[in-house]
Amino acid sequence: MRNPPTPGETMATEHPADPGLTNKDIRDLIRILSRTDVEELEVERSGTRVRLRRFGRTPPPPPAAAAPVPPAAAPPQAAVPPAAAPTEAPAAATPPSDGVTLGKGQEVVTSPIVGTFYRASAPDTPPFVEEGDQVKAGQTLCIIEAMKLMNEVEAEKSCRIVKVLLEDATPVEYGEPLFVIEA
Repeated sequence: MRNPPTPGETMATEHPADPGLTNKDIRDLIRILSRTDVEELEVERSGTRVRLRRFGRTPPPPPAAAAPVPPAAAPPQAAVPPAAAPTEAPAAATPPSDGVTLGKGQEVVTSPIVGTFYRASAPDTPPFVEEGDQVKAGQTLCIIEAMKLMNEVEAEKSCRIVKVLLEDATPVEYGEPLFVIEA
């Protein structure tokens, strides 16, 4: 028989009549999820509920001339998204990368985070910018969704959109080119 817990120590107890979900139960559910094609699993027992959801795995960076690769299935994770407000990330204008050819005075706007590139705030709304548009510093160019948070990518300076490099709803890596701009 175990002694009572000392101050600051807790003792895990299980009630035989009402065990709820134990850590072992959750580990078993994760193992089951990882061995199947199931994308999401929710279990409730004695008032304790756990939801496991499979998220996309970030692929390794592609070679310099390769196209982006869509994410593959990832190991299961307990879905406990934090409640947070959308954030804004300034667009980074950088030298050419990933085989993008630039003209004189042109720069590349790259993704500040890993996520999914969206040209518009919703599928039924027009894109934030089109090729040929003049934009002002601080104007939203696109949204990168990361972990259910929508992050606006803004123009660092006034410029003209020369080329949109990605299709809507495309997975992006940190530093991946999004737009070609001309100051």
